[in-house]
Amino acid sequence: MHGIRGKAPHNFDLDEVGTAILASMSEPQWTPTPDDIESARITDFARQVERTHGVSVPTYDALWAWSTDNVEQFWQSVWDYFDIIATGTPSAVLGTEKMPGAQWFPGAELNYVEQVKRHLPSTAAAIRYVGEDGQATTLSWNELARQAAALAAAFRAAGVGEGDRVVGYLPNIPEAVVAFLATATIGATWSACGQDYSASAALDRLGQLDPKVLIAADGYTYGGKYRDKTAEVTELREGLTTVELVVQVGRLETTGSSTWASATAGTHEWVPAHVPFDHPLWVVFSSGTTGLPKGIVHGHGGVLLEHLKAVALQSDIGHGDVFFWYTSPSWMMWNFQVAGLLVGATIVCTDGNPGFPVPDALWSIAAHERVTFLGTSPGYVLACIKAESTPAQDHDLAALRAIGITGSSLPPASSIWLADNVGRSVPVFSISGGTDVVSAFAGGVRTVPVWPGELSAPYLGVALDAFDEDGRSVRGEVGELVVTAPMPSMPVRFWNDPDGARYRDSYFDTFPGVWRHGDWITRTEHGSIVVHGRSDSTLNRNGIRMGSADIYQAVESLPEIVESLVLGVEYADGSYWMPLFVVPSEGVELDDRVRSLINDAIREHASPRHVPDEIIAAPGIPHTRTGKKLEIPIKRIFQGGEASRSLDRTAVDVPELIDWYVQRGQQHQD
Repeated sequence: MHGIRGKAPHNFDLDEVGTAILASMSEPQWTPTPDDIESARITDFARQVERTHGVSVPTYDALWAWSTDNVEQFWQSVWDYFDIIATGTPSAVLGTEKMPGAQWFPGAELNYVEQVKRHLPSTAAAIRYVGEDGQATTLSWNELARQAAALAAAFRAAGVGEGDRVVGYLPNIPEAVVAFLATATIGATWSACGQDYSASAALDRLGQLDPKVLIAADGYTYGGKYRDKTAEVTELREGLTTVELVVQVGRLETTGSSTWASATAGTHEWVPAHVPFDHPLWVVFSSGTTGLPKGIVHGHGGVLLEHLKAVALQSDIGHGDVFFWYTSPSWMMWNFQVAGLLVGATIVCTDGNPGFPVPDALWSIAAHERVTFLGTSPGYVLACIKAESTPAQDHDLAALRAIGITGSSLPPASSIWLADNVGRSVPVFSISGGTDVVSAFAGGVRTVPVWPGELSAPYLGVALDAFDEDGRSVRGEVGELVVTAPMPSMPVRFWNDPDGARYRDSYFDTFPGVWRHGDWITRTEHGSIVVHGRSDSTLNRNGIRMGSADIYQAVESLPEIVESLVLGVEYADGSYWMPLFVVPSEGVELDDRVRSLINDAIREHASPRHVPDEIIAAPGIPHTRTGKKLEIPIKRIFQGGEASRSLDRTAVDVPELIDWYVQRGQQHQD
């Protein structure tokens, strides 16, 4: 249980919470043209639905309503539209509907890789890798297939088979994608950590899986510096006692290991093993900041259907597109970007610093690679704003068709900045989902307008709603994000959770039979979604519950502030303290003038109730390795919890920052 879990803010007054922000959202910043709608793949899909099922779905809202009212027909339509390659005849679309435990397409056997293979043969680029120095290399579809088939053969020769685990300790390079595809080919299960994780942090995750194979790189370049990871690889090898085969990428060669070149040598037939629909495809891990990371298991079929829908129908990505999402193999967005291969797109990998050697480095890559869909984070956009970048002026972004944003809420001001500085004709698709479903619950779509600071619509097949504390659906006010019908990509199970107790407690303990995700959202009257932040880190001042995202959007729009962290600290005597930690911009002192600017911004863009009790200058804001602020663990430290029990330092991006917050917590208690 986390904090005030399940308590929806029924007294959350939207008139007080962001009147100015909501007013700025009254008009769309982008509206699809008739050509956008006509050429969108989702329009073609809707026409198939109308022909097949004899229904009228003339708008996205109508199609979404049909998809959630007729879940089985919808997912069968996705299966048919993408012509899924499978053996065996499923006895039903949903053998069991109950959540948790929904059973999809029982009797069908397939493999994720079959959908990638159907885009062969081709000498076109499957993957483009761009280094921090701007040097780019290409892996063609044919070479991708050859390497994946050869590596799969090497796995088989080493005795690796269905259900065995293959793990990677790799940066975001083409070899990581090839290793995943080779693993999936033989029905083994993939999992990976980026090399920004220490060996001990990687062991906390990968060590749970008792893997047979380790794929590791000797290092990567970040911020102009080569990061040698050979010592960490050695430590990882020693800790993974079940590993029988090590394949090393890069210059490193050690006794008993295979080089990448030798493991992928020769020509082999690429024959994916067909496995049951829910056979484990990969294990992705939760952030693990407050305990051992949860291993979340997803199946071949569920991921395949969900990602085809999300990439092709929602994001409108397909043949001829170049799909680039700045990510790491540790983050589910890496898995999401690999799905570009399912629809025949070229994907772009990079392992460098997105702001090096210049703040707009991602825009430079997008221009050079003729990227059509670029994905990044609100933090990167804000960094570009503060660096006074002008992407469209400085780079040729004529190929860009859409921008994707995730990781946290995108403030309206940042969304409008993208429109002004990238192009009014380029929609900004802010999405929100999670590692839990390795996809999004809501986001953009080519046929729906974009409102600043909002997610345009729930995704097809996602029965998304907002519930108050009594489990009643609410519109126009804040509630818990819930999903009331199963999705194929909901976890098959958690790793090392034999009775399913951790799985049930994570999503189904508040509203039985309904997935509760842990976000505060508002469903607007025009069908969009506003995300207010995590409900388990909600601020609760005098019984009024507030989302931290509303404060961050106000404060971090100020040029004087780099980043911020707000806490709601409850004490045993009933007192409540709401400090705001801020990282001032270079050369800025947190004096009374800056404090007044911060408070005024919060009053204007959120409400007077959001104004903190104290504003404190901090040397930095700690995050998980995937960029989420550590609100809950830091709050526990300030409530007197021991740092060692409140969080796992190896899961923190800058662990040394924790000592500063521990010291501040002790000072406050004294």
